[in-house]
Amino acid sequence: MTPEQFRQHGHQLIDLIADYRQRVGEHPVMAQVEPGYLKAALPEQAPQQGEPFAAILDDVLQQVMPGLSHWQHPDFYGYFPSNGTLSSVLGDFLSTGLGVLGLSWQSSPALSELEEVTLDWLRQLLGLSPQWSGVIQDTASTSTLVALISARERSSGYALARGGLQSQDKPLIVYVSAQAHSSVDKAALLAGFGRDNIRQIPTDEHFALRPEALQAAIDQDLADGNQPCAVVATLGTTATTALDPLRGIGDIAQARGVWLHVDAAMAGSAMILPECRWMWDGIELADSLVVNAHKWLGVAFDCSLYYVRDPQHLIRVMSTNPSYLQSSVDGEVKNLRDWGIPLGRRFRALKLWFMLRSEGVEALQQRLRRDLDNARWLAEQVGAAPDWELLAPVRLQTLCLRHRPTTLDGDALDAHTRGWADRLNASGKAYVTPATLDGRWMVRVSVGALPTERADVERLWANLQAVVKAPVRG
Repeated sequence: MTPEQFRQHGHQLIDLIADYRQRVGEHPVMAQVEPGYLKAALPEQAPQQGEPFAAILDDVLQQVMPGLSHWQHPDFYGYFPSNGTLSSVLGDFLSTGLGVLGLSWQSSPALSELEEVTLDWLRQLLGLSPQWSGVIQDTASTSTLVALISARERSSGYALARGGLQSQDKPLIVYVSAQAHSSVDKAALLAGFGRDNIRQIPTDEHFALRPEALQAAIDQDLADGNQPCAVVATLGTTATTALDPLRGIGDIAQARGVWLHVDAAMAGSAMILPECRWMWDGIELADSLVVNAHKWLGVAFDCSLYYVRDPQHLIRVMSTNPSYLQSSVDGEVKNLRDWGIPLGRRFRALKLWFMLRSEGVEALQQRLRRDLDNARWLAEQVGAAPDWELLAPVRLQTLCLRHRPTTLDGDALDAHTRGWADRLNASGKAYVTPATLDGRWMVRVSVGALPTERADVERLWANLQAVVKAPVRG
């Protein structure tokens, strides 16, 4: 494809994306296809000669589009907001089009320095002190892995330079909330701790980690001859957006020399609102934290912001310095290859920079406040309606709810819950996420898609009331 052909086809592609976003509400929210539909429709082998671009776009519309569940739909309430603001989409487009890589500062100086600038902008917007330094990772899963590797090396006196974990006399222990995201357990396993050395700490009636239970677990491990290494606290748990008490946890972690990582993947975006910063009181006691800008904040996936208070420790753990990447300015600059697992990186900061400059802080704050207000409105309707119940406090924009007819309980109630949630999703009118809480099924409603306004939430409430009354077809 020549640059001139790219110009022509690029206009067509931008038009397609713009038309899609303008009319996304006309699609069923959840894909209405069966497994294998696309594999059956596409050729088994790649074409030997190039095809017209128009044919490719036609297949996108006719074959690919029906197989999408539409995260940017005004009636999307599943999982979490994944808001690809169009300004950030353009930044991502430019990053791909420029085709530069950040292997070192010298390989693309602007790539490294723009990432430094934008991460510091976000640091200030989140209300973090200048003690924190940030870098863009791909996901919170990777950020948690990096955090636990960093914790492992601090507790082991940098055993990676010797015999690794196999040379340790005492098992290193990781503490997580029973409500922590599954990626935390996965990171602990990949970091070599072993499942036997992961402690799940009980939560309180609001599903937040109990500091006294953490203290008891740490004391027990010390008595057993184990070495407490790291605790992962969650700000906005996946199921209920519960808020672990960071100050209480941080005091314990500091007293015992335990690394504290804060997973604020979704809820961290709310910290751009000064009125929400009470939620992470004690954050300065943490060693690392992650906020997914590609969730509620609005940046196109993927863009996780990973902050640390001791960048030199991170660099010591993650650094690599092959001769072909060395330059005369290494002592003056930030080489981002030493801040994470991959050697190279995309120009991810462009999409964050584009969004911040195009939208402005006030517009971002206004959108988040809109979502918080809409979630509170829906919570009021559910709380006042007979046979409906809220199962957790609505701290942010996620509701955990259940329709509980007086005649149903136990497994029958579970079947009812899953049944109406599946019917609603299959209808294409809305998308919600069934999940378990305390061993029973409930439904998560995550408010926060870019186009979702009060009228859309009102329509959701009407659909929820209708779907639980619909007869079940055999």
